[in-house]
Amino acid sequence: MAKCSMLLLGILLMDFSASVKSQHEIGTVRNLEEIIIGRCYNYIRVVNPAIGEKNCSAIWEAFRNAFAYKKPCNVLPTDYKDFINLARHDIPRDKALFWENTKLLVNSYSDKTRRMMSLGDALIGFLADDLNWCGQPEPPGINYEACPTNDSENNPVNSFWKIASESYAKEAAGIVTVMLNGSVSDGTFPKEGFFAKNELPNLRNDKVSEIRIWVMDNIDGPVRETCGTGTVKDLEDIIKGRNFSYSCTDNYRVIRLLQCVDLPNHPACKCI
Repeated sequence: MAKCSMLLLGILLMDFSASVKSQHEIGTVRNLEEIIIGRCYNYIRVVNPAIGEKNCSAIWEAFRNAFAYKKPCNVLPTDYKDFINLARHDIPRDKALFWENTKLLVNSYSDKTRRMMSLGDALIGFLADDLNWCGQPEPPGINYEACPTNDSENNPVNSFWKIASESYAKEAAGIVTVMLNGSVSDGTFPKEGFFAKNELPNLRNDKVSEIRIWVMDNIDGPVRETCGTGTVKDLEDIIKGRNFSYSCTDNYRVIRLLQCVDLPNHPACKCI
């Protein structure tokens, strides 16, 4: 009985260890090269052929060279400069869409560039969206077992999204939109988010004519911040301080309709 108990305990500890590793030590996604090159061809052939030809193999090499054979916390945003230069393209006027804590809504609304073009709909973001990767000094140069968490200093994924966000913001022109979540508890306009730190500072007055803020609450709430309150007001003040024209809308009706597609009988959806 004691041996069985010890065996069971060992199995439980192994399962727990695997669970902890899966949560904190996720390695580079397998077949990363094939995924990046495949996504690249899918984008230029199917999703958005209007951007013209891109050298997908060169794009992969530039992406890989940014982090491979390096310590996983020793990758700077500038290491991705060659990749950015190869993959960048114009963002259509009036179609730039920024966001914080509203990714699913943004994806639904943008509809793969049909309505808008968020960073995840541009080639730079499309290639890396939802992927994890990091390098190591030893062969094969890519670590498939354990990568640092995203909040680590000079994390390869974090550094990528920093420069990708900056590059995307610099391309934005005309009316730009930012979709925020008014139900989150840590601030609708997070001061440490990519929009606040990497995108908003890189919007250009000579290219952007207006900034539209859409504050969307979750269907079930709660309503924590609205236009003119809390961190949303902080954002408005920053925008005004930089002499941008702007507007702010709570629960923009078009986006609310998208939220109600999955919950058509919810009380919040009956008066739309």
